[in-house]
Amino acid sequence: MSNQELDHLREQIDQINLQLVKTLNQRAEIVQQIGKVKKKQGVNRFEPVRERHMMDLIAEHNHGPLETATLQHLFKQIFKAGLELQEDEHRRDLLVSRKNKPEDSVVNVLGETIGDGKQRIIAGPCSVEYYEQVDAVAKAVKEQGGKILRGGAFKPRTSPYDFQGLGMEGLKILRDVARNYDLAVISEIVNPADIQEATEYVDIIQIGARNMHNFELLKEAGRTSKPVLLKRGLAATLSEFMNAAEYIMSQGNGDIILCERGIRTYERATRNTLDISAVPILKQETHLPVFVDVTHSTGRRDILLPIAKAALAIGADGIMAEVHPDPAVALSDATQQMDINQYNEFVSSLKQTYPELI
Repeated sequence: MSNQELDHLREQIDQINLQLVKTLNQRAEIVQQIGKVKKKQGVNRFEPVRERHMMDLIAEHNHGPLETATLQHLFKQIFKAGLELQEDEHRRDLLVSRKNKPEDSVVNVLGETIGDGKQRIIAGPCSVEYYEQVDAVAKAVKEQGGKILRGGAFKPRTSPYDFQGLGMEGLKILRDVARNYDLAVISEIVNPADIQEATEYVDIIQIGARNMHNFELLKEAGRTSKPVLLKRGLAATLSEFMNAAEYIMSQGNGDIILCERGIRTYERATRNTLDISAVPILKQETHLPVFVDVTHSTGRRDILLPIAKAALAIGADGIMAEVHPDPAVALSDATQQMDINQYNEFVSSLKQTYPELI
């Protein structure tokens, strides 16, 4: 075969390649239209019966030289690309998507703004145990310039025999102490039926990792006018995390703060494995503020400082940390909470690098 003949054949291949590109993009446009119709109808994007029909049609009309299995493999990749295209369209349509709202959302909590570029610390005890305990921590938070006091009143625990929290009485203690120090209150609510009453005592509703997929709770929180801090589930993908936030926003509440708190992996050196890459991804994909819970992600006091520095360095809007006057006798998560002196040193060290941290 002469070089001229070879060049001619290569030109034919180039033309066919261009035809394939044009045809594949035409197919992709139709796939997008199908996705929009499915969305209106509430139909699942993936239809295995339809895919099997297309595979059978390919086998029926294949006359070589490519083997049917090879062609079906290639078309499987085309089908996969089409499905991903529909998923991309879905993500673009999300209310929480930055493509839907390019500018950052700023959450207002009693006059304090979250998501405006300032980085903040939310701190407080794992569980509300008694008034004096919360008061001692709130005093330290205030002295360090903090604006938001955390504390658990409803505690979903792995063991049913562990301390479950003081419930509404715990929220009342939090509210009373916080108001004495001009602090906002954040606390986890676990039951949709408690949301309405809880809003009398909390300024931010926290939805914990174990409840990220509690859709009725998400919707109920979305019907309130209170900001919501949503924690990522123990094994949730970022897509699932964003869709959980969408449940809240779809009910009319756009004041949402996302919180990365580590995910469950095979590693046991820390309580969870902090997915630090989640922060820039969430900041890129959504317009919502993003926090990192340095306590729950690690479960280790000895590495809280470098983890907090990493979270702030990578762009988190703030961090959450647990503080107790006497962690050794704490009713929950004793080994991971800082005492007040440790907390003061923790904040002072962070402010050496981040002087405007509050």
